[in-house]
Amino acid sequence: MSRALILGGTGLVGRATARRLVAAGWDVDVTGRDPAHLPAGAGRFVAADRHDGAALASALGDGADLLVDCIAYTGADAKLLLPLLPHVTSTVLISSKAVYADAHGNHSNSDVAPDFGGPIHETQPTLAPSDIDYRSREGYGPNKVAAERVLLDSGAPVTVLRPSKIHGEGASPAREWVFVKRVLDRRPAVFLARRGIGTDHTTAAANIAALVEVAAAKPGARILNSADPDAPNGREIAHVVAQHLGHTWEEVLIEDDSLGDHPWNREHPVVLDLTAAGELGYVPVGDYAATVAAEIDWLVNERPPIDDEFFGQYVDYAAEDRYLSARCR
Repeated sequence: MSRALILGGTGLVGRATARRLVAAGWDVDVTGRDPAHLPAGAGRFVAADRHDGAALASALGDGADLLVDCIAYTGADAKLLLPLLPHVTSTVLISSKAVYADAHGNHSNSDVAPDFGGPIHETQPTLAPSDIDYRSREGYGPNKVAAERVLLDSGAPVTVLRPSKIHGEGASPAREWVFVKRVLDRRPAVFLARRGIGTDHTTAAANIAALVEVAAAKPGARILNSADPDAPNGREIAHVVAQHLGHTWEEVLIEDDSLGDHPWNREHPVVLDLTAAGELGYVPVGDYAATVAAEIDWLVNERPPIDDEFFGQYVDYAAEDRYLSARCR
């Protein structure tokens, strides 16, 4: 039986990957801070501090066929893996599309919106590596670049995955809440900035898991974009949510950003090219509508804690009501 160790396996991506591998017959160990966050069918919990090299070595034991790191945010995090790599057949690092920079150095978290001029290939230039605070907007991408380089420079068979906006049951933040909340509040209209055409590629955790399994079967040093087979815009995402919940509303398409902002609202589309993943053998679990359904149901049925600070920027019912009232005069 093949063995996998997933660091940060109790999170969104880790759980999806563990479930897929277990279903495929793998023996899966996952590390995390709280075993209560590991659902049934997602492997065996192993207590290990991600920042303790000795603990990581203990969790790995005699070795593994696959090591997946879902929580390497810095070069220092990646360096802790180097002693483990000789004992692993294939390693997968979960990185981010936030590493990409356009011709002017703008990126996903910069004040100026990036313009990549089309689908982003893995050869797109990245930000320079840095060790500034990875929890900051300017630090997240550069730290991910540093982590990537540490592992790729090792010469070991490491696959770097660069997902975009990840969704799935247990997501935090669960961005679809922007539209789910409107359905639950029985809002008669959905407001969409830039006429809803803003696009920031979605990535189902289940589709990441599918790509991890492919990388495990074909060890090698590579970088792969990871995303859903389609790239829905804000208007299409709102429609998917409303349709899944049997709700109808008027679409109010705003020309600018004065109303109707949402997490996928981009001045220029951000879409990942998936050619390399497909050539390796990646087959998506499903498109956005198919893979997001479980998250929508989870949001409705379990009402998980919501980050009101994050979502507050997207919800302004009073302003929307004033707009509708003025339009009716």
